[in-house]
Amino acid sequence: MSGAIAKRYAKALFEIVAQQGALDSVEQELTLIRQALNDNPAFVQLLHHPQIDKQVKKQEFTTIFGGAVSQTMVNFMSLLIDNNREEHIEDILDSFVRFANKERGLEDAYVTSIQPLTDAEKEEIASRFSQIINKKIRIHNVVDPAILGGIIVKIGDRLFDGSVVGKLNRFKRRVETTIS
Repeated sequence: MSGAIAKRYAKALFEIVAQQGALDSVEQELTLIRQALNDNPAFVQLLHHPQIDKQVKKQEFTTIFGGAVSQTMVNFMSLLIDNNREEHIEDILDSFVRFANKERGLEDAYVTSIQPLTDAEKEEIASRFSQIINKKIRIHNVVDPAILGGIIVKIGDRLFDGSVVGKLNRFKRRVETTIS
């Protein structure tokens, strides 16, 4: 049910900002909002608390983001608060990005590596995977030393595991099935 709600609100926002030609700027605003929610659990609690007045929630949002986001975004967040949809904000943000990416012929790739990728490495990975899926790729680098080496690329629901840990695990499974 919450997925359907998120898609409905995200689609409405997408249609409005697509007409305005503001997909990129609104996506940046949504990223800013997501980061603020991740960095400030007290703000999330305030937004989700059922006994806090809607006007207080809207005022807090406007105080925090008023100068950093467009009036369209302020109005959209007010609508979410008015309709008691605050708990769906993250899912709406995710759905909006999917709609915007589809419009642009773009896919987000989350690339896990043991150290930050250089711009050249990002371009090389984007180029190779763009050929595989026939879409432009936008790289998001996640650093995780636990993979020991190589990279893991996640594009949508597809996972390409070229990490040392992944290769060791596959080798271990082959050895186990051979022995048993």
